[in-house]
Amino acid sequence: MKPASRQAGPHRSSRPSRPETKDVAGLAARKTAVRLLAAVIDAKTPLDALTDGEHGHPQFMELDPRDRALVRAILVTALRYRMTIEKLIARRLDRPLPPNAHALAHVLHVGAAQILFLDIPDSAAVDLAVTHAKSDPRTSRFANLVNAVLRGIARTKERQLASMLANTRDAPGWFVERLQAAYGAKADAILAAHRVEPPVDFTVKSEPQQWAERLGGIVLPTGSVRVGRLAAPVRELPGFTEGAWWVQDTAASFPARLLGPVKGLRVADLCAAPGGKTAQLAYAGAEVTAIDISGSRLKRLSENLSRLGLSAEIVEADLRKYEPPALFDAVLLDAPCSSTGTVRRHPDVPWTKSPADIEKLAALQRSLLDRAMTFVRPGGLVVFSNCSLDPSEGEELIADFLAEKDSTTLDPIVADEMPGLAEFVTPLGTLRTTPAGLPAADPRMAGLDGFFAARLRRR
Repeated sequence: MKPASRQAGPHRSSRPSRPETKDVAGLAARKTAVRLLAAVIDAKTPLDALTDGEHGHPQFMELDPRDRALVRAILVTALRYRMTIEKLIARRLDRPLPPNAHALAHVLHVGAAQILFLDIPDSAAVDLAVTHAKSDPRTSRFANLVNAVLRGIARTKERQLASMLANTRDAPGWFVERLQAAYGAKADAILAAHRVEPPVDFTVKSEPQQWAERLGGIVLPTGSVRVGRLAAPVRELPGFTEGAWWVQDTAASFPARLLGPVKGLRVADLCAAPGGKTAQLAYAGAEVTAIDISGSRLKRLSENLSRLGLSAEIVEADLRKYEPPALFDAVLLDAPCSSTGTVRRHPDVPWTKSPADIEKLAALQRSLLDRAMTFVRPGGLVVFSNCSLDPSEGEELIADFLAEKDSTTLDPIVADEMPGLAEFVTPLGTLRTTPAGLPAADPRMAGLDGFFAARLRRR
């Protein structure tokens, strides 16, 4: 590591008097960003929970809408490029930060994220970080360090950033290792996709080309409409009020399609909320029973169906205790998982989950699949899916399940079912997507969530 000037050393302290900061423009947003980054990294709290518009962190809720948007942009960026930022900070230090200097590290990360990746003047990012450091007893003696490190990053970013990005994997070591074990050389393409802000996909009821033109997007080979950057909030877009479409990553639309024609069939959508797959099945003519353990999430599902002019029977229940009044013709189980296939949208996932979490979730999925198979009539289909990239929640789970269950067979997915999307059908007849799929000249229009799906038939 190249030594920096002495004033950038973590143990060189100055104790400036703490200024009045209450009315400093932009400071509240930066303090909130640091507080929430600490909650994600140190307490493993999901970012969506912290920044929820109705039930978010109190400090976040006190901000006006513009500052909330800024805080979320800072956090998503700081998490998306966390290892790159970490290395560039380390270059400015003559020795590592103290192990317990978490607050200081978060101040530096929030400042560096703005300097390196956001359209914010470097001077503003530095000055606000220094003011924040001075105002906090935990960091006040490091205010000069914050100033030196961030000014150094701003001064050298044009020379150093591109090289650092090219030589850094922006994910924790455990996550990189599991991707490499599962996907080999493709792991780096997946990690590269995680750095890119994802597009927004819409499942439309009809006339996808017309809606692509109205929304300013394109029609994907999957039939979804993709928009790189929204012209307005979702609720203000054409077609929202009349229920012409719903937001759904194109990969998330695949599992329901794997049930084939469902018109007139009784279909259970398990772990159904927030309801994208329920809407697909209902629009295709199925008699859908949507089951979820969360009453609040089911309320959102009900609201979504109402807007779309669709209907389903809604049941709040724990699947491990639920007993259907009659067996279903087909069942869709989109099981709760580690969500490692959604890192493009949720860059906190690798930092809030662990291998132990994946193991625990895989066991839950297996128990739910055991139950799901008892809900379907003999000869009926069950599609098991989740948005995890980890084989222990997908390929390995299904292989073990089939090896133990004589009453269940794999109903292989064939390429003809996925026109133009044969790359996602595995040799075993399951479905596997990754964020490195659906390449495009513009990276902002490429990719899709990582999903696994298998179609099973009860004997």
